[in-house]
Amino acid sequence: MIIDQRQTQHEQAMQAATRMLTAARTAPKARGVDILEACIVEGDDINRLSEAMLQLHRETGRPVYERDAANILKAQCIVLIGTHRQLMGLNCGHCGFPTCAEKPKEAPCAMNVTDVGIAIGSACSTAAECKVDTRVMFSVGMGAMRLGLLHGCSQVFAIPVSVGSKNPFFDR
Repeated sequence: MIIDQRQTQHEQAMQAATRMLTAARTAPKARGVDILEACIVEGDDINRLSEAMLQLHRETGRPVYERDAANILKAQCIVLIGTHRQLMGLNCGHCGFPTCAEKPKEAPCAMNVTDVGIAIGSACSTAAECKVDTRVMFSVGMGAMRLGLLHGCSQVFAIPVSVGSKNPFFDR
């Protein structure tokens, strides 16, 4: 049997994405509290996500949504990583307020932001180990939030994954 690499690109991307989810889940978290959510989007759901981003473009006029809506259609799959909003009770002041009690409810806890960032870094490191092409995109995360793909998450970022001869997420 002969298996052409081009025929297995989707499977390769999915294997890498699954490892990326594991890396995000096992990444260190503030006080050891896991409030992250992560999933893989593929197939027709990528088209739904692209449409949600086009709607964001129509509403905001921001070109990033239109550009990235087209760009993710070149991905075999997309990893989404998000965080719920929860105070960590550290009174660290990194959010800009002296104590957790003084922080307005709508202001994110800096530890939540840090946790999602560390998880994204861990996932991207794993993607690099797998030799797949990626790019972190906030814009796609906004589309994912619009669709409720990571229920209850207040911050979502996307990492489209591609297996091909050239990274489609940089020359745009």
